[in-house]
Amino acid sequence: MAAATVTLPAVCFLNGAPLLDALTLLGLFAVTAMLVCYAFEARSSWWVLGFAFSCWLGSAYGFLQGAWPFGLVEGVWGVIALKRWMRLQFDM
Repeated sequence: MAAATVTLPAVCFLNGAPLLDALTLLGLFAVTAMLVCYAFEARSSWWVLGFAFSCWLGSAYGFLQGAWPFGLVEGVWGVIALKRWMRLQFDM
């Protein structure tokens, strides 16, 4: 079974050649958001929730890019972070 490919328009150009496409920007945003949220987790439990959502963005990027193992692992990390946020927020 052949893998499905997603073609997105290029959004950044350098000398007429595409530099970054929308999918790459999604991945860059997701990983940057994960890094920022992880760095600020000690300040508030809301950063833990932000980390969970950024993991799910990373998961979407992984699946759309065709790296399904990465997408699966990031999805699991998102669930773990959500459970951690619930425990911190609601003392579960």
